[in-house]
Amino acid sequence: MKVVLLQDVKGSGKKGELVNVSDGYARNFLFPKNLAKEASAQAMNELKNAADSKQYKLEQQIAQANSQKEKLESKTIVIHAKAGSNGKLFGSITPKEIANEIKQRYNIVVDKRKISIVGEIKQYDTYDAEVKLFNGISAKIFVKVCE
Repeated sequence: MKVVLLQDVKGSGKKGELVNVSDGYARNFLFPKNLAKEASAQAMNELKNAADSKQYKLEQQIAQANSQKEKLESKTIVIHAKAGSNGKLFGSITPKEIANEIKQRYNIVVDKRKISIVGEIKQYDTYDAEVKLFNGISAKIFVKVCE
């Protein structure tokens, strides 16, 4: 019997999959616990629509990430900080500060955990950083620290 799974079922499949199971397993276990429903024409149509919707949302997220990458690629983010007489900063510049500056300047919300910097920013200089916008899409930016 073909059924559409409503929940993840160990040994059978994941939520939203169309699987072939024995009649007894479906009638005695899956249906009473609302883990699956019979693969009727309506259920198949709902499954197809859900997959199309998921694909559309993924394409929209990729398009948005690509447009954000075009805005950010090779841009210089200027951050002002105080330092001692030897040019060494009081503390360091964190990814949170970089994310705030990107939000203010380009109106792009970036999670601070998605910004990777090689080493620590503790002096006035220009540093390379990478902003991960989506799975496989990232932009290289420069972080310039000045007074």
